[in-house]
Amino acid sequence: MSEANLTGVWHGLYTYPSRFMRVLFDATLIESGRWLTGSTHEICGTGPFKGRMIYATLLGERAGHVVTFRKTYDGSVPNYSRVDYEGALSADATEIEGRWRVSHNWSGKFLMIRSVGKEQAVDAKVFERI
Repeated sequence: MSEANLTGVWHGLYTYPSRFMRVLFDATLIESGRWLTGSTHEICGTGPFKGRMIYATLLGERAGHVVTFRKTYDGSVPNYSRVDYEGALSADATEIEGRWRVSHNWSGKFLMIRSVGKEQAVDAKVFERI
């Protein structure tokens, strides 16, 4: 079922590499052909902007089960700019799991679950996988 369209609302989580800090986010993906666009929003978890909602746009592509995209923050919070994501799409096209990377020296894990009754699974699966 890797040919299922990825358009829709996804609930996600990413972790930081140096400490156990996780960030929940929501993403809206739009798939057209192999191309992906969309947006995300999340609550800033650290620093002087902690608690502020921050937004980003997504641009990427899908090749079979491999999903890649760049998340570009809107500039409302300093030091949040671009993050590259690469993940594997599950066989039933309801999960994307992989790694995020900032530059070439900082990365962590992420998990996204499609909004089809699986919202609660995001938090539970983090302890199994990340």
